[in-house]
Amino acid sequence: MRRYRVENCSIERALAVLGEKWTFLVLREAFNGVRRFADLQALTGAPRQVLSARLTRLVDEGLLRKVPYQEPGQRQRDEYRLTQKGLDLYPIMIALMHWGDRYVADPEGPPVVVTHRDCGAPVSLHMTCADGHEVAGPREATPRPGPGARLSATA
Repeated sequence: MRRYRVENCSIERALAVLGEKWTFLVLREAFNGVRRFADLQALTGAPRQVLSARLTRLVDEGLLRKVPYQEPGQRQRDEYRLTQKGLDLYPIMIALMHWGDRYVADPEGPPVVVTHRDCGAPVSLHMTCADGHEVAGPREATPRPGPGARLSATA
C-alpha cells in the first residue's frame, strides 16, 4: 500500500480557515444577508472581540470583503459581504445544516427549511461523478492520488 504525505491535505487546510464555531455562525448570517457588525453580533451571540477576530480572518482569507457605509450623522463603518470564494461555501453550509437537521434537531423538526426561490421546493444536495452518475456515499467512491499528492518517505 502506498502512503502519501498529508501536509498538503485539502481538508486540513480548509479546517485551518473554517474549523471553528463562530466562523460558521458568521457565514450562516452572511448567507442570510446580514452584513453589519452589530447585527452579526446580536444574531450569533459572539463576544465583540471574537467576532472582530473572525471577521478579520474571513476578510484576510478572501471569504468576505469590507464595504464602507455611513448612516446620516454617524461615522463611516464597514459592512461585510460574501466574495465568490465565500459564496462557494454554500453547499457546505447546506450539507452541514441537513446533517444537523437529521441528527441533532429538536423533535418538532428543523428550524429552517431552505427552498428553491423559483418553485418553492426544498433544496437538497446530491453528489455526482463527472459523468453524471449519482454517488450515494463513501462506499461508491474511491480516493485516488491527485496531482498534488506526494509520496511519503516511508512508502
